[in-house]
Amino acid sequence: MRFFDRRALAGAVLTVAAALASAGAAAASQEAEGVWLREDGASKIRIAPCGAALCGDVIWLKSQRSKAHVGQKVFFDMVRADQNSWTGHALNPEDGKTYSGRMVVSGKKLRTSGCVFGGLICKTVYWVRSN
Repeated sequence: MRFFDRRALAGAVLTVAAALASAGAAAASQEAEGVWLREDGASKIRIAPCGAALCGDVIWLKSQRSKAHVGQKVFFDMVRADQNSWTGHALNPEDGKTYSGRMVVSGKKLRTSGCVFGGLICKTVYWVRSN
């Protein structure tokens, strides 16, 4: 006496395995949206959607002489490159120049980079998630 079809059971097992794998990949994906505090405590940025991409604006600066940069967009056109990273453009408020930008999220940390010469020379800044 047989209560189940082996092929049907095998198909059901594969379907469940695929669903679990897909859920695991989604859970591994990190989001960049939110408020980030520069690791040295000098500034905060808010990363939020702007159109189909992400942008990052300065929302707080420790230095009184740099307060003019509050509200300035320092990351723009950031589009997802993979599960935990985005590429676009980064503005350096200190020199006013725009560079190739990259953001990588790892847990509660964000690494941002602005590069020239195809990534040959980069400046990297580290951030921690803030409230």
